[in-house]
Amino acid sequence: MLSPFDEFPIHQTSRTFAELPSTDFSWDDGCYFGIFSADERVFLACGYRVNANTDMIGGFAILNVAGQQRTVRFSRCWRQEMDTRIGPFRVEVIEPLRRLRLTLEPNDSGISFAIDWHGVSPAVLEDHHDASNRMRKTTDQSRYCQPGAPQGFIALGERHWTVDPTSWHAARDHSWGLYAERRPLSPDPKWLPPKSPKGAQRALRFWIIFRSEPYSGFYHLHEDSKGVRRQFDDVFGTPLGGSIAEGWNGVSHEIVDARHEAEYLPGTKVLKRVTMTLTDALGGVWSQEFETAGPPWMGQTSGYYPGGWKDGGNVHTYHGSEELALEWDEFDFSSQPLVHEGYKTDDGHFDGFGRGEVKGHPVQGNVYLCSVQTTAPDGSISIGAAHVEHYYNGPYHPYGIA
Repeated sequence: MLSPFDEFPIHQTSRTFAELPSTDFSWDDGCYFGIFSADERVFLACGYRVNANTDMIGGFAILNVAGQQRTVRFSRCWRQEMDTRIGPFRVEVIEPLRRLRLTLEPNDSGISFAIDWHGVSPAVLEDHHDASNRMRKTTDQSRYCQPGAPQGFIALGERHWTVDPTSWHAARDHSWGLYAERRPLSPDPKWLPPKSPKGAQRALRFWIIFRSEPYSGFYHLHEDSKGVRRQFDDVFGTPLGGSIAEGWNGVSHEIVDARHEAEYLPGTKVLKRVTMTLTDALGGVWSQEFETAGPPWMGQTSGYYPGGWKDGGNVHTYHGSEELALEWDEFDFSSQPLVHEGYKTDDGHFDGFGRGEVKGHPVQGNVYLCSVQTTAPDGSISIGAAHVEHYYNGPYHPYGIA
C-alpha cells in the first residue's frame, strides 16, 4: 500500500514505505521530545514509536512537576492512517530538522499542550548502533539528537504554564531500526541456547542534550565497571560521541574526550550534581556544571516496557482498540529510590519494564532536569538547562557503586 512518504524520492528499499526490510518485532521508528524548565521544576516528556510489524503506533505524554508524575498513554493500529497522530496527540513536521509542532488536545488525563519546537543548532547523528548474538543482529539502529527552544503552553487541569523560549528549553531524538527486544514480543530465552559471551559490559551511561546559548549540543559516554570507555556489544555501544555547536552558523566543536565528577544523594544512586570536563578536536577545554532541579522522572510509566500499560503490554502491543486506546495514571516519585512495580504482565511477571528490576526492589528514574553552567575554552560563561540521562548497570568502582 502507498503512504504519503512514497511521494518523495527517498526510498531505501525496493518496497513501499508500508513494508520493512525486516520482520523482527524489535524493528521500530519513533521520536522523543523533552520540554523543561529548571526554575519551574517542570519536565514534559512525550513521544511515539511505530512498530509496522505489529501494525501499531503507540505514544505517551509524561508531565513531571517536582516529582509528581502524571502520564497519559495512547495507541492505535498504524496502517489505517500512516500519520503521526494518535487520538488527541500529534506531531507535525513544519520544517525538517528545524521546526516541529507538538499538540495534545484536552483528554481524560487533564494534560494538554501546544508547543512549537525550534531547533537551536543542527541535529547530531550518533554513531550507528550495532549488536549481535550468535551472529544474529539484535541491534541495528540510527539515532540523531537535537537541542531546542520551545514556545506555547502546557496545562494540567487548572494549572497552566506559559512556555517561553527564553526560559524554557527542549531536547529531542529520532531513532529507527532494530532496537531492544521488548517482552512479551520477544522469544522466551528458555527455548534458546545461552547468549554468546560479550566481554566487558557497559556499567555507566551519560546522555546529555543541553542549551546554554550561544552554545548548545549533545554528547554521550559509556564506561565499564572500572571506568574505562570502550566499545560495547549492546544497544548503545559507542564509548563517546557528540559535539557543541554555536547556533546555526556552521561552527561545531567535536568532543574527543570527557571526564566527569559526580555527586549523589547520600546512600543512593540518585544524581545530585555532576561536572563534565570536555576536550574538543582542536584541544579546547570546556567545563559544564549540572545541578539537578529535582528527582528524575520515571520512564517506566511511558508504556515503552512491559508492565507500563495496565494490561501488562507495551508500546508495541495491541490494547483492545484499532482506533484508539487511551489510559492515564499518576504517581508520587518525589522521593527515590522507591518500590514501583508497574502493572502485571500476562505471564505473571512484575520485573519491570525490560530492565531487570525485581518485584519489591527499589527503582529510580534515569532522566534528570538540570540547570547547566557552561564555561567555554575562552573563559566565557553561559547559563541554561539540560536533559541528563544517567544510570548504572551493575557495579561502578570509581564511585563505589555496588
